[in-house]
Amino acid sequence: MSAPAGRELGIWTCTALVVGNTLGMGVFVLPASLAPYGLNALLGWGITVAGMLIIARIFARLARAHPDADSPYAYIESTLGAPAAFTALWCYWVSIWVANAALALGTAGYVAALLPPAAVPAAPVVALALVWACVAVNLLGVRAGGRVQVATTILKLLPMAAVIVLGLWVLYDDPVAYTRDVPTTPISNAAMLAAATIALFAMLGIESAAMPAGRVRDPGRTIPRATFAGAVVTAVVCVLVTLVLMLLIPQAELAVSEAPFADLLNRYAAAGSGRWLAFFVVISGLGALNGWTLLLGEITHSMARHGVLPCRLAALNDRGAPAVALLFVGCLASGMILLSLSKTLVQGFTFLTLVVTAASLPLYLFCALALSTLAWRAQGQRAYGLVIMGALGAVYCLFWFVGIGAESSAWALGLAAVGLPVFLLARARRRAGTQAVA
Repeated sequence: MSAPAGRELGIWTCTALVVGNTLGMGVFVLPASLAPYGLNALLGWGITVAGMLIIARIFARLARAHPDADSPYAYIESTLGAPAAFTALWCYWVSIWVANAALALGTAGYVAALLPPAAVPAAPVVALALVWACVAVNLLGVRAGGRVQVATTILKLLPMAAVIVLGLWVLYDDPVAYTRDVPTTPISNAAMLAAATIALFAMLGIESAAMPAGRVRDPGRTIPRATFAGAVVTAVVCVLVTLVLMLLIPQAELAVSEAPFADLLNRYAAAGSGRWLAFFVVISGLGALNGWTLLLGEITHSMARHGVLPCRLAALNDRGAPAVALLFVGCLASGMILLSLSKTLVQGFTFLTLVVTAASLPLYLFCALALSTLAWRAQGQRAYGLVIMGALGAVYCLFWFVGIGAESSAWALGLAAVGLPVFLLARARRRAGTQAVA
């Protein structure tokens, strides 16, 4: 078994992981996925933001309670047991390499907006190239991946700032523009629930500082601060840009747009300016893909060290990177890209986001239950407040499960079921090892 790697991630890198991974391609592509729901999308955003801020607080409290944990596996195992911990981490592990496929496809759409039409390769080809470029960066080590993450997080905020500033300028110069194309879709509970579930994908990632906890300096302080600050920044940015795009681009046009940010600038700014914006969006997509690749390598490495994945995946190269794990999960993400070939880019992205959301929810649900269990054991007036916080987080997770839909839930359950024989095999190996030592 490989020795644990050093603690190389500080507050800025952890915050960049939260903001960079959360503000991935979801914020750039989801306005098109949400367009059919009209103003229901804004109500859905309200539900999603409220729930994810509670989840952020849950991860922050668990990080304080378990400062020596190398990942949330320890949070759940110490309170709910190994089977629950494995289920949560396995589903989350699956969700990340599916998310990488979605991020790569979303970025490919903006690559098409950046290049001349005759020079644009097929979207799956671009997506595959992006996946393997990020694997290559992270093979250079966690520190190299972290530096790329900080740089791309700063750059990715520029297109979002551009959209918000443009929205304010239009509000000042032509306020009627915000009333010309107001979506006409009726407000309904079903549409609001569906929109909230899709919007959840854009908020996935607030746990990013906690996932590589074994690499974080002073995790009891760094992880809570990075988690909550990153969640607040993400929520504000997502809601503002969605509002601007939804009110300034006609609903039917937005619903089929593969690059909504670029389309907005082409409509309200100088002709061709959307291409420059697309460049920064591509950088943003690469940053998110790089950050999730970093986390995926670390989680695979952690699960292998805990004995629930083959020990070969815990091997580190001479730069301290989990090389075998990175190559393995790169192949898995590539497979998901190839599976989405039968759908359009927006359809493929939307489908993958729902699968990712369904597969991510067990981690959030079990962490919420872990906090309630931990606080209940502690007793005391303050502990009861944490019990309630954990219970609210669990309720939000169940709410999102209802809204995901049968197809995506079936995919997520199927992917989770694949992990059962892996867990049983790992437990049998541990028992055999214990008996051999005895």
